[in-house]
Amino acid sequence: MAGRNLHASALIVGDRGVLITGASGTGKTTLALSLVARFGAQGRFARLVADDQVFLAASHGRLLCTAPASIAGLAEVRGAGPRPLPSEWRMVVDLVVRLVPEGSAPRFQEDRTERLEGILVASAELPARNVEAAHLALASRFGLAPFR
Repeated sequence: MAGRNLHASALIVGDRGVLITGASGTGKTTLALSLVARFGAQGRFARLVADDQVFLAASHGRLLCTAPASIAGLAEVRGAGPRPLPSEWRMVVDLVVRLVPEGSAPRFQEDRTERLEGILVASAELPARNVEAAHLALASRFGLAPFR
């Protein structure tokens, strides 16, 4: 399944697909890998799908995200280069996280959606390079520890 190429990282947390977008250097990879580590340590399924580039396509009313074959199973670690790690090759996107400058992120997230490839998907704007705030926002949204 090839589709539109997007500069983003993608991961699965439990049964939810999370697509992380933002400008270069906003912490997409750091956030994705941190979420995989944190939720995995809590015994939740958490796996990277793609780092840096994804293919998006609509299928049967859902937005699908696939890892490009050339980078599947790799994550780029700044200063060390691409490194292999367990991954999935495809997911359904349930949430789009947009990493935005600190002052641009809303203090309270309203129910937001955005349209990608013609599919309406839930979305949230979170502060760039603030992994802890993103962890808490996503844990709260998904009903994960400490929010149960």
